[in-house]
Parts: sequence; structure tokens; C-alpha cells
Amino acid sequence: MPPSNGYNPMLWNCDLQGCFNLKKRPKIEMFADCLPGRIAFSDIDAVTEINGNLLFLEWKDHQNISVGQKILFERLTLLCPATVLIVEGDAERMTVDSIRTVWNKTISPPEPADINGLRREIAAWKDWALANSAMNRTKEIMCN
Repeated sequence: MPPSNGYNPMLWNCDLQGCFNLKKRPKIEMFADCLPGRIAFSDIDAVTEINGNLLFLEWKDHQNISVGQKILFERLTLLCPATVLIVEGDAERMTVDSIRTVWNKTISPPEPADINGLRREIAAWKDWALANSAMNRTKEIMCN
């Protein structure tokens, strides 16, 4: 029986099964000619939903994000009940140097952080999402 706290480890062993990126990651570049200009699909690292609110994590080993991802995050948070946390750090070692929050089309400057700070940000978002149902906001908009 799976743990009740949502613990969901990646059950992939690269030594036994090969490189995950080569074996399981979709080759999204195959669809480049399906989209106009230089628009491309973006690879988002993690997403969750609580009460219709979305939280995206984008992990970078640097503070730079591409113009396309910047536009995507700004518009995503403007048009959807979504928050994006851009984490600068080392995903292999799970270290965090800084976090930027994208909310309502605004990307905050990088704030120094560590893994516990990221955990606190995620927990604070969870508390907010539990108290602020996007499903209720959608119903209110549809009824007015």
C-alpha cells in the first residue's frame, strides 16, 4: 500500500534500465515544425494541483530562463490559477540557491534560499490553495 503522504519517488534505475531521458522523455523537438516561428514545447519539471490551483516547479542550475519560458510563465499565471516556482540549484544533490515566484504575470527577483526554504514555500502554497479554491472562483465567474 502506498504511503498516505503523497510520497512518490521515481522508480527508475538508470543502471538497470538505461538513461531515463533517452528511454522515457518524449522527443518534443519532433514537433517543432508543427508550431509557428520559434515557438517550442517547454519541459516543466513538476506540477501539482490542489482545489483547482496549479503549482509548477522549474529547476535550473542557473538564474537565466529563456524568453519563451518567461512568456509562458507570465501568461500561464495570468490566465490560469497557477503559481510557478523557479528554483536555482543542483537537482542531483537537491541543493537550492534561490527561488523566484511567478504569480499573476509577475516574476519576482531571485530570493536566496535552501531546500528547507523551498519546502516552506511549497507548504505555504498548499495552505493557500486549500483555503482558496479555484473551483469556487470559476463557479462565481460563470454565474455572473
